[in-house]
Amino acid sequence: MKSNYLSDLRTRRSFIRQAACAAVGTVAMSNCLRDLRLINSAVAQGSFSDYKALVCVFLNGGNDANNMFIPTIPSEWNSYSTIRTPVLAIPNTDGTGATALPLKFNNTTYQDVDGHTYGFHPAMPELVSLFNTGQVAGLLNVGSLCYPITKAQYNSHSVPVPPQLFSHSDQQVQWQTSIPDQPPSTGWGGRIADLYTSSGVNPSGSNIVSMAITLAGSNTFQVGTNATDAQFSVTTGGAVTLSSGPSATMKTILGGTNGLQNEAALPNLQTAAYAQTLYDAVDIANTLSTDLSTQATANPAWLSGYHSNTITVPNAGGSFSSGLMAQLKMVARLIDISKNTMGMKRQIFFVQVGGYDNHTLQTKNAGSTTTNNANVIIGAHANLLAELSQSLNAFYTAMVGQGLQNNVTAFTVSDFARTFPSNGSGSDHGWGSHHLVVGGAVNGGKTYGHLPALTVGGPNDTSTGRWIPTTSVDQYAATLASWFGVTSSNLSTIFPNVNRFASSNLGFI
Repeated sequence: MKSNYLSDLRTRRSFIRQAACAAVGTVAMSNCLRDLRLINSAVAQGSFSDYKALVCVFLNGGNDANNMFIPTIPSEWNSYSTIRTPVLAIPNTDGTGATALPLKFNNTTYQDVDGHTYGFHPAMPELVSLFNTGQVAGLLNVGSLCYPITKAQYNSHSVPVPPQLFSHSDQQVQWQTSIPDQPPSTGWGGRIADLYTSSGVNPSGSNIVSMAITLAGSNTFQVGTNATDAQFSVTTGGAVTLSSGPSATMKTILGGTNGLQNEAALPNLQTAAYAQTLYDAVDIANTLSTDLSTQATANPAWLSGYHSNTITVPNAGGSFSSGLMAQLKMVARLIDISKNTMGMKRQIFFVQVGGYDNHTLQTKNAGSTTTNNANVIIGAHANLLAELSQSLNAFYTAMVGQGLQNNVTAFTVSDFARTFPSNGSGSDHGWGSHHLVVGGAVNGGKTYGHLPALTVGGPNDTSTGRWIPTTSVDQYAATLASWFGVTSSNLSTIFPNVNRFASSNLGFI
C-alpha cells in the first residue's frame, strides 16, 4: 500500500501550495516558481524507449568504509595498521589467513590516479570479482558538503559546513536530500520522480505502480511534491493488500455514486483527494499482488538465482537470514513486472539494512573474547559486509538473467564513515566515506575521487580521524541522475548546489 502518512501529507501539501500561490505570499511564490520550473523543464525530457532503474542501498548507522577499502601498498598499509591495531586492522594481502582481497582489474593490480592500490574486506569476495571484471566502481571520500572545503577553511570556519555534523539523523537526511544547507522537504530521488511524472515518461493508469518504490518504509530520499507518484511501500513478501482485495462496500464508500470521491464537488477537496489516493493504493496493491503470484508460478530462470535469503558468515562462522537479500530479491521481481507487464520506463527503488553503528563488537562476536588477528576475521562488521557483497552479487546476477544488467544501477549510501582510530572495541561517527556502484553500465574496475591521507591530524582529517570529504553527495548523485536521463540543463533543478563544485559528472557510469 502507499505509505499512508506520506501520501496524505503530500496530498495536503499539494492542496495547500495551490491555495498559497493564490495568496502570492513570499514563501508561497518561491514554491510556485520552483514547481513551475519543474514542470517546464520536465516537458523537455520527452519520453524514453529504454528502461532504467536506480536502486539506493542505504547502510543505516554509518558504515566503517575504512575497512571496506583497505590500502595495500606496504607503507600505506603500515600506517593504516598502526592506527587501527589491535582491534580494527585487517591484514594485508600476504596470502595468509583472512587478508584484504586485492583489486585486480582485468588481472592487473588496480592503481588509482594517485598511485594507491587497494583490497576489499575479506568478507567481500563476490564484489571483488565484479570489480575485477568491471561491474563495480568505488567512490572515495564522499560526504555531505555545502561547498568545497579544505582543512584550513574547516578550522577557521570560513566556509559553511552542513549543520549537526556527525549526527545520524541529520547526516541521513542530508545524504537523501542533497541540500544540506536548507530545511529538508524533498529528497533527490523524489525530485527526479517529480520531473518524470510531469513529463509522462511512464504510462499512467489505475494499474500502474508508482515510480518510487520503497522496500524499507517511509524515507526522505523518495519524498517529492507530486502526490500522484508518492512512495509506494512494498514488503519482501509482496504488496500489502486487503485479504480479498477492494470489497464492493469499500468501492462504494470510496468511489461509488455517493462515495467520498464525489465530494470533489463540495468544498472539502482534501477529503476527496485522500479518498482517491487510498482507492488507487488499494487497487494497485491488488493488481501487483496478482502479477507477483503469476510471476512466481511462471518461475522465470533468473529467479532461480535466489534460492534463499541465506548469507554465509565469513570464516566458517555459520549463516543467517538476510533482510537485504530479501529486499533486493523483491526489487528484482518488481523490475520484471514493471518493465514487462506495466511498460514502465523509469523507476527508483529504496532498500535499507541496519546494524552499521558499530561502536562496539565491530570485529568480535557477542560473548567472545577473540578479536581479529592474522587468521581470523569475525564480528558484526564482517557479517554486514558479507551480506552486502552476497546480496548485491545475487541482485546483479538476477539483472543479467533479465538482460537488464546495463539498465539497472545499484549504489550504496550511508550516514557517514567512522573514525579511523578505534575507540577500544569499535569506531565512532565520522564524515567522508567510501561507496560502491554496481551495474553493467558502470565504468568499473576503478575508483573515483581521492583516498584521504591515512593520518590522524593529517591534511584530510578534522582532528580525530574524521575525513573531510573531497567529493560531495551532489556530485555523486548528479552523476547517477545524468545516467538516469536527467539532462544537464535540469541538474541544477534537482541539485541546486551542484554548480558549487568542480564537476557534476564524475564519470563512473
